[in-house]
Amino acid sequence: MTFIISLAISIAIFIGFIAFGRIVSFVKKADRQYMDPLPPLMRLSWPVINFLSHYFGDLLSVEYIEQSKIKLRRAGLAYLVTAQQFFALKLLSAFMFMLFSWLCFLMLGKPAGIVPLAFSLFGFIFPEINLNDRKKKVEKEIVRLLPVYLDFITMAVEAGMNLNSALMQAVEKGPPGPLNHEFQKVLRDIKAGVGKIEALRNMSERLDIREIRSLVSSLSHAEKSGSSVGETLRIQSEQRRTERFQRAEKLAMQAPVKLVGPLVLFIFPTTFIVLFFPIATQLFELFSKGG
Repeated sequence: MTFIISLAISIAIFIGFIAFGRIVSFVKKADRQYMDPLPPLMRLSWPVINFLSHYFGDLLSVEYIEQSKIKLRRAGLAYLVTAQQFFALKLLSAFMFMLFSWLCFLMLGKPAGIVPLAFSLFGFIFPEINLNDRKKKVEKEIVRLLPVYLDFITMAVEAGMNLNSALMQAVEKGPPGPLNHEFQKVLRDIKAGVGKIEALRNMSERLDIREIRSLVSSLSHAEKSGSSVGETLRIQSEQRRTERFQRAEKLAMQAPVKLVGPLVLFIFPTTFIVLFFPIATQLFELFSKGG
């Protein structure tokens, strides 16, 4: 009887391996010829992400895919993963968080309850949180570098170059970063036959940043009205630099207010302990002798 049960289990495991191999064989290898290189950790888990993307990606709605594409594009990850692969990453993150929490409770010898489920929900939204943080970081870097690039473009235009050549000079001489990549996309669109204002509008829609929208709107107005592009760029550069100094002053004014919390919670109690400990010690000795 034991032999029959063991044989049945072995056959079931063998059939399971064959079925899993068949399922994996249907998954096509992702073409990453024109994509960005994967980070080391994602490279290790890429077969699982590709597997989940193949079988769960078709279940996503068109609206969800488009929204995910916009988020990935604004975070600068549009050439790293697709919307379907990002959803697969969220599924894998949910499973890993749930497994980690369950193993922690198992090692402590306590019942896990619904805690692994809560961890899995957090793991599912964790990539979204990371994506939003990266988006804010990219936007902050673009706003910081914008005055520098506007100076490059302004000097090139006032030296007699057209806007296309000025953008090329800015990309070649400007500091590396997300804004440099965006201007490279603008130049690529122009080379593909898109008008320069239309290419800049596409960049504005991709980034959805107020400063970029203002720049593109001013250049479009200057192009239509025939006014000086160099003067428009110089005004934009001075305005962006003024806003940058205003933001720095605002942060400097907020610093004392933000320091109140750490002072009250950590520094003041420690100071009081250091000051009053000798007094408390002497009072204790005095009362002890009196007793």
